[in-house]
Amino acid sequence: MDNLDKLIRECGVELYDSEIANENGRAIFRVYITKDGGVSLDDCEKVSRLLSPIFDVTPPVSGDYNLEVSSPGLERKLSKPSHFKASVGELVKVQTEAEKFAGRLVKADEESIAVENEEGIFEINISEIKKAKTYLEW
Repeated sequence: MDNLDKLIRECGVELYDSEIANENGRAIFRVYITKDGGVSLDDCEKVSRLLSPIFDVTPPVSGDYNLEVSSPGLERKLSKPSHFKASVGELVKVQTEAEKFAGRLVKADEESIAVENEEGIFEINISEIKKAKTYLEW
């Protein structure tokens, strides 16, 4: 699993994130990939074909599971400094232990982000963020 990022780069895409979910009693190992210009169905298929035989030998979870490979989507989870940096200029919702913020992400570095809304600009340490995602206004 440590080499997941390196393996995925061989397909011409970057690992965005991965997660284990449980839906209808079935484990799902989700792999989210990105690349400049967007992710195609062919990209997802390449990554799936690369990972499937590896996971047959070294499963990412115990027991039966399904492998899903996709882009993180337009409204995506933000959890790493690189996610926040790549999302500067986008609308975000951020939740800390004490507060919730919604607005435009105007700054991001390795340790903190800044969210601007009609009430001002709020500096938030990444270590204090419990949940964050991009969102679209329709």
